[in-house]
Amino acid sequence: MNVYNKIMRLFWLVLAIAMTILITYLSLTQGFNKWGFYYVFVVVAFGMFFFKSYMMKRMERHLEYLEQQKQNTKSTKKGN
Repeated sequence: MNVYNKIMRLFWLVLAIAMTILITYLSLTQGFNKWGFYYVFVVVAFGMFFFKSYMMKRMERHLEYLEQQKQNTKSTKKGN
């Protein structure tokens, strides 16, 4: 699952950058009035990238906490 998350995070970043370049080029050549609205999709793609990064870090901290609790439970049982 960790590999999938890293691939999807990279996918959102690449998609956001590619769309930024493409929409900027089309806006300059064909007019901003026609292509300006599509920057909404760029913002959504960057948002997904940052949200995915945040959630991955949050899950790592949660798993570390669970592992620490598991170790504490084992050490407490050995002490009795």
